[in-house]
Amino acid sequence: MRLVRYRKGEHTGLGVLVGDYVHDVGDGPLGRTKPGPRVAALDEVELLAPSDPRVIVCAGSNYAGQIAEKQRPWPTQPPLFLKAPNAVVGPGAAVIHPAGLRRLEYEGELAVVIGRTAREVPAASFADYVLGYTCANDITADDWRADGQWTRAKSADTFCPLGPWIETEIADPASLRLSTLVNGRTVQDGSTAEMVFGVGELLAFVTRWITLQPGDVLLTGSPAGVGPLVPGDRVEIRIEGVGTLSNPVLGPRSPEV
Repeated sequence: MRLVRYRKGEHTGLGVLVGDYVHDVGDGPLGRTKPGPRVAALDEVELLAPSDPRVIVCAGSNYAGQIAEKQRPWPTQPPLFLKAPNAVVGPGAAVIHPAGLRRLEYEGELAVVIGRTAREVPAASFADYVLGYTCANDITADDWRADGQWTRAKSADTFCPLGPWIETEIADPASLRLSTLVNGRTVQDGSTAEMVFGVGELLAFVTRWITLQPGDVLLTGSPAGVGPLVPGDRVEIRIEGVGTLSNPVLGPRSPEV
């Protein structure tokens, strides 16, 4: 089942895809999947970020290929950081390249969307707490890593594209092909099989200290090939069995916007 958040005219709602049509599911919980009235064809609505998370927790250095590429030490536990909710945008929304920034980076990632309150989750039971999966782009302002912590580098407006929907029927997220394309050229091509810590291990580790609620998001790391974006680029994250997340990159907003 593919769950969406959508806008049609002045109405926004939760829906499910049935073929190429969006069906509304009313104001029920995010995990409600029984289709209601048909709203419109998919190409007649604007898809929003499929989740509106309160918390976005991320794992860094979690792919063997990226660790080797960056010559980083092998992690003994997941390195974690947070992205702020203001960073979330949906499919098709613009990623804004901040003024004066020398290097803005893409990082294609598998995103885990939480389906029920998750506290001290046993790694073997992680699937009981997962609503589904979506694509994410962990946009990063590389210059701003020099702050000494990553709040600004990871959490500026538009720095967390999510979408296009939540796929609920992935039985095993451990071997999904993940690729990133910039202007149609493949720049990352990996598999979730390369994760150092799988989804279950990550969720167990995170929820020892951070309680996650339905709709919250866990980003699971990015394969080798992280690189730059400039205004005018279009970046796509493709994950096998999930879908494709596509966003243009624009220059800085004018003061009036």
